[in-house]
Amino acid sequence: MSTLRVGLRCDAGPRRGVGHLVRCLALAEEFLARGAHVAVFGTVERLGWATAELAARGIDRHPGPESPADLVETARRHDLDVVVLDSYELDPDGAGALRAAGVFTLAVIDGDSRGQDADLYLDQNFGAQLPALPGRLLAGSGYALLRDSVVTARPTAPRPATAVSRPRVLAFFGGTDAVGAAPVLTRVLLATGHPMDLTVVVGRPEIEAELETITPGRGQIVRPVPPTGSLPALITEADLVVSAAGTSTWELCCLGAPAALVCVVDNQRESYTRVVRHGLAAGLGELADLTGVGVPGRAARATAARTLNGLLGSPQRRAALAARAWSTVDGRGRARVVDAVFDAVRPASVAG
Repeated sequence: MSTLRVGLRCDAGPRRGVGHLVRCLALAEEFLARGAHVAVFGTVERLGWATAELAARGIDRHPGPESPADLVETARRHDLDVVVLDSYELDPDGAGALRAAGVFTLAVIDGDSRGQDADLYLDQNFGAQLPALPGRLLAGSGYALLRDSVVTARPTAPRPATAVSRPRVLAFFGGTDAVGAAPVLTRVLLATGHPMDLTVVVGRPEIEAELETITPGRGQIVRPVPPTGSLPALITEADLVVSAAGTSTWELCCLGAPAALVCVVDNQRESYTRVVRHGLAAGLGELADLTGVGVPGRAARATAARTLNGLLGSPQRRAALAARAWSTVDGRGRARVVDAVFDAVRPASVAG
């Protein structure tokens, strides 16, 4: 069989966030390790660290075709055998058009296939169900797509309960914090009154400017840092991680991090609810409630602060969350996905 040629169609930027690109990057690393040629097709806006990650792996980046016809034309021009579609914005008919043109198509979805007609579907969310779909569905956190930097940082066992007087807390909300969650959760964390050494990943200048207006209390330190490729190290060093309930949830689980999650956008709600219900992370509620005005907003923030205070003061609670999370995501999800692609594409290639 000749070298498999794979195209990854995704976008990233301050408005879109980076979740789609990050999980496609994990797939790219696995395909590259199997000898495939990989290219990314899409927009990467104002994210120097993301373009550097692609360049470091020798992954070419091309403009992202939008229409079904353009997707097919691009696949033919680049002689692609496989196209991975990871977008909420593309025309859903693109998958069927690629499939009809003889291009094996993998659609990465989050609970909603959007009517795409793909050969293979991937929903990496914990407890994902098996709806009726035209192609095969790989469902659940056993298929979580994680980058090399996360997998290699995975501890060999869950972390033990360790008492600390001033916990190290890490807060991050995606590569760009598109919804502006960092200042909100920083205030909630500090409102616990608990001593802490808080590192906040700042995705945009306006987020940092707002953080500078927040005054920590006694025994509290707030340290803003820019987005970094060293995030897995920051996660493993933290006593508690506060994050959005997006694709980073599976990184936190794989690394066995004691985490408290916030549902920041609607399409995270179902996964957030499952993860919290099964005790893989603590739940802090929805960002829309935490930013609310009047009595409801104050009540939501107070409830979240109580949850955080309980975690900050209890190494046993943190350790219990970490152990359940660690045992749920083993870091081999991307290999299982690429196995499924090769299993499907190789027989077709031999038959051809």
